[in-house]
Amino acid sequence: MRLAVIADIHGNLDALEAVLQDLRTLMIDRLYINGDVVNRGPDSVACMERVLTLSGDLGLDAEFTLGNHDDLMLLWHEQSPLLPSEWLSDPFWGATAWSAGQLHAADLLAPIRRWPMSLRPDLVGLPQVVIAHGSPQHYREAIGLFTTPERGAELLSAQGAGVLVASHIHRPMLREQEGDWLINTGAVGAPFDGDPRARYLLLEGVEGVWTPSIRAVPYDRAGVLGRFETSGLLARGGLSARIFLEEIRSARSLYTPFWDWTAERGLGKDDAAWAIFRREHPDLFLPV
Repeated sequence: MRLAVIADIHGNLDALEAVLQDLRTLMIDRLYINGDVVNRGPDSVACMERVLTLSGDLGLDAEFTLGNHDDLMLLWHEQSPLLPSEWLSDPFWGATAWSAGQLHAADLLAPIRRWPMSLRPDLVGLPQVVIAHGSPQHYREAIGLFTTPERGAELLSAQGAGVLVASHIHRPMLREQEGDWLINTGAVGAPFDGDPRARYLLLEGVEGVWTPSIRAVPYDRAGVLGRFETSGLLARGGLSARIFLEEIRSARSLYTPFWDWTAERGLGKDDAAWAIFRREHPDLFLPV
């Protein structure tokens, strides 16, 4: 039994296509897409269309979980009261508004509404696998190298799982815990560990035992980086779009550190603050 779990595509069609090409060589039995198909990159519509029509290509349909950025597209389109009202008028959220508008115009928000928070594949003769974007308790709970063994054991036990698969933080991890596995798939479209290759999880089940591995797939980033401009995202998305572009270029997390830094300083998320942030944190950026 071979399972593939891909996640955090984030509107990067070139990375997605590279992963799909790699999957064709593996003859997988099931494919799971663990949230955040959309937003950040310029190709949210194309990525949604692609993952919804895989059966004609890979010969099997994907199953999905809901990621926080997928859900954000719904909340933004509905101008949900669950979002802080000031976000809806803040230019910093221009990239999110652009992506949500593109998905609405293409009538691609409806499928997202059907995606569950977690999946429990029924795989007879193998330890239970549980798949969730963050954790089964919340799609924003981060699971990674910083997760304590105690928290990992608690999550595995609560789910009755032999394998718990998370994503969300864009950094891959394989951790064995007393015969069980706590895993992060890493990101297809926007890795944050300095390695720009698209990452995903392969799980191979043989004789009642799962063996996980992280696949790393190189691809040419010139196309997706160029489409930030040609798609209109860079012009309409403003500062957040420029940050998302820089994250793909550098394979490093910038958006969240900038967010946290402005909160600590009591600053707005604007170009002036971004310039100061860049000067104070040159280690986060590649040479221009």
